[in-house]
Formats: sequence, C-alpha cells, structure tokens
Amino acid sequence: MRIATWNVNSVNARLETVLAWLGEHQPDVVCFQEIKCVDEKFPREPFESLGYNVETHGQKSYNGVALLSKLPMSDVRRGLPGDPSDEQARYIEAVIEGPRPVRVGGLYLPNGNPIGTEKFAYKLGWFDRLNAHARDLLALEEAFVLCGDYNVIPTPDDARNPSAWVDDALFQPESRAAFRALCNLGLSDSHVLGHEPPGTFTFWDYQAGAWQRDHGIRIDFHLLSPQAADRFAGIETHRQAREMDKPSDHVPVVVTLKD
Repeated sequence: MRIATWNVNSVNARLETVLAWLGEHQPDVVCFQEIKCVDEKFPREPFESLGYNVETHGQKSYNGVALLSKLPMSDVRRGLPGDPSDEQARYIEAVIEGPRPVRVGGLYLPNGNPIGTEKFAYKLGWFDRLNAHARDLLALEEAFVLCGDYNVIPTPDDARNPSAWVDDALFQPESRAAFRALCNLGLSDSHVLGHEPPGTFTFWDYQAGAWQRDHGIRIDFHLLSPQAADRFAGIETHRQAREMDKPSDHVPVVVTLKD
C-alpha cells in the first residue's frame, strides 16, 4: 500500500498539476492538505475518474483536508477530537480496507505565527489534542499512519538555513518539543526508517528564490504506529514535483507498507 501526503496549496488552482502527478505515480491512498475549498467545491470527478474514492473536510478559502483511496474506506472521521468548538478543517481519518487494513489520518497542523499570539497557543493546543488522539489510537494496537503537513522543523538538520527560522513558530522549542512528545509515544518517523539523507526537504517558499537556492525545510511527515512500522517498505520524497507547472510550495511524500 502506497500512502502519499501532499499540501497542494489549493486543489482547484493546481488541479492539472495534481492530476498529472497522480496519473504518473498512482499511489493507493492520498492525503491532501490546504485544499482551500468547501466540500461542494472539491473537484471530485477528476479524481474519481482515476479510480479514487474521495472524502473531504473542507473550509472556504482556508485550510481543508481530503482523503483519497483506491480501496474502500470506512469509519471516516472529520475533525480532531478534543475541542468541539474548533471550526478549522484540519483533520480527516479513515480505515483503508483490504486484507490488512490501515487507519490513515491526514492532518494540517496550525502554522502558529506570529509567536506570542493566540495563533501560537492554538498550535500548541492542537498538538496536545493530536497527542491525546494518538494515544487513543495506539491503545487499539492496529496499524495506523498520521501523515500531513506538521508545520514543525524538528531539528536543525531539517532546514538548509536554520538561522532563518529562529523567530518562526515552526522552529520554536515548544513546537519541536511537542513533535518529539508525539514521536515518543512510540510512533516512527518514516524519514528515519527509510534512512533519507540530510537535505531531504519537502517545502520551499515561493519568495526570495528559496527553490533556486535550495533553502528548503522538512515539515511533511508520516508517523507510523508500531504495527505500521513493522510493514514499512520504503519512502519517496518527490522533489521533482516542485518543478512542475504551477507547483505547490510543498512536494508529495510517499510511504510504502507491505501487504
């Protein structure tokens, strides 16, 4: 089972780019972040024509996540538990059916900038809720993957120029500690499992020639439960997608699990 995550930065604005990549690489499961549309405006038909079942959790103009699968999906959840008042569309989850089912959670963690505002507090609170939900999932003792745009730079090795991020919410000690706490529950980072080399980035800003200068950061992750990590077979970071027409500022990352 090949599971992709990709912050597409507006699915309608980049539809042809996204479809071209999917048509070429054909992952079994895809988690999109920042679809930036309500459910009714999501372009379901082009994806269904490629053989995908589609589930969305959209929001007008901002945020929004989607889960696509060539296999049947069940037990679909929209929204991260823990705060019924949270109206931001940042989490979607489903069990991908098959001989060996896998639960997949697609997430778009808050950016948190600027530091010292309610946005940073919301980021850390969202991390706490994700940690609690991961604990509940671990108690089920099943294979699951939490993948998406985590909006955190875990270590200096995950940035070409760490000093450029010292005042950014993505690189604050609190953000990095929250990510470590999540991993320390017993989740495995597929980047580590796959021994990807330093400089394997997933995001390059549109500004200041970041792509041309390779001033990238790694902020898109698959975190695997022990049962999923046992089935880990490989990871691919599709850097070349940043050179496509009308690219997202993120690139797809694909993890393969053994059947």
